[in-house]
Amino acid sequence: MEQKNKFTVLHRLLHWVMFIAMSVLFITGFLRMNWMNKKHIIKVVQENTQGMEISKDQLRTIAKTIHDPMFEWHELFAHVMIISFVIRIIYMIAKGIKFPNPFKKNIALKERLQGLTYVYFYLFVTISAVTGIFIEKDILSQYHSNVEGIHKWGIYWFPIFIVLHIAGILVAEFTNKKGIVSKMISG
Repeated sequence: MEQKNKFTVLHRLLHWVMFIAMSVLFITGFLRMNWMNKKHIIKVVQENTQGMEISKDQLRTIAKTIHDPMFEWHELFAHVMIISFVIRIIYMIAKGIKFPNPFKKNIALKERLQGLTYVYFYLFVTISAVTGIFIEKDILSQYHSNVEGIHKWGIYWFPIFIVLHIAGILVAEFTNKKGIVSKMISG
């Protein structure tokens, strides 16, 4: 991304809001798919209430009661992420901020990798947002399981992006963009 000496307050705010939103989305998605999924919760309740009469409906209600607040956080931060993502795109267009085109022929490897990381980020967020909206609004309901499967890929995309982002920061910090971390924190 071409940058001047400092990041504006809006640029930094959007960066950190998206960082927090993506982290919450990852954590809630990961928990929902693993330890906090309904089947696992029901199994744990059954194992710990042996000898007690609890119907399947009651077990589902217990699981839903535990599970639903986490999903509400996921939806809330999905909206925060989508809004901040759209604002970021508008901001970048308005300010003329561009990232390197990774598909240009004569481009340095560092800029190509930086551009590919941005392409990866924008594709990852767009696909996750669109599939999330489709799930929430029940769009293409006949393909619900496929859309949900694609949406769940975010559990893998996010850690890959974090590794790429940190690697890019380290490369920038130790080459021609010294101080980039402090600029993203304090301007």
